[in-house]
Amino acid sequence: MSQISLTFEGVEDAEQINQLTTALMMVDGVESAEVGRYGADVEGRVRRETLIAAVEKLGVKVR
Repeated sequence: MSQISLTFEGVEDAEQINQLTTALMMVDGVESAEVGRYGADVEGRVRRETLIAAVEKLGVKVR
């Protein structure tokens, strides 16, 4: 299992954080996701590109 850190741009409120948490947890292979306004730490067997795609579907940019 690996840990992947993502950095976000444009997260404004708690609703977006909840949506991001749900989107990341729904990705196959994700074991846990700690999400905040400025980024997330995700653990599991998943590719970084897959996580970025899930976040960008919500209109949030990943640095």
